[in-house]
Amino acid sequence: MPFVRGSWMRGVAMSALAVALMGAAGCSSVGSAVMHPFGGGNGPKAATAPDGSPTNIGVNGYLWRATLDTLSFMPLASADPYGGVVITDWYANPEKPNERFKCTVYILDARLRADGLNVAVFKQNKDASGAWVDAPSASQTETEIENAILDRARKLRLSNLKG
Repeated sequence: MPFVRGSWMRGVAMSALAVALMGAAGCSSVGSAVMHPFGGGNGPKAATAPDGSPTNIGVNGYLWRATLDTLSFMPLASADPYGGVVITDWYANPEKPNERFKCTVYILDARLRADGLNVAVFKQNKDASGAWVDAPSASQTETEIENAILDRARKLRLSNLKG
């Protein structure tokens, strides 16, 4: 019986060694650039384009920064600079506590263009029982937020070009 137990233990030891070697090989940066989720490592470094805009995110840097600046009064729920999506949490204006808003902004292009931006606004009203009920939001609100983001992005670009 010791021989059977020994071969079983050798099999377990060899499997553990193989898993450890594969894990160590996965951390290697030879021949490829590895981006670690918590920074560090030998991943790609931040770079800038000739016009000064960052190139390490998947969308236009001016639109990204302008979106965050324009919606800074709302609590941020999620922001993905690689996918170009900014989602805010619900915001209630202190002057109108019976209605609240939530925004989702999609940056669709790496260029600073008006059609590279899409804003969705969601609205809820408080009913008599105190529960939040979905309500239609004015499409003009979405257009106004898009215009504010585009205006801010243009100003950021101009200030960057002037130095």
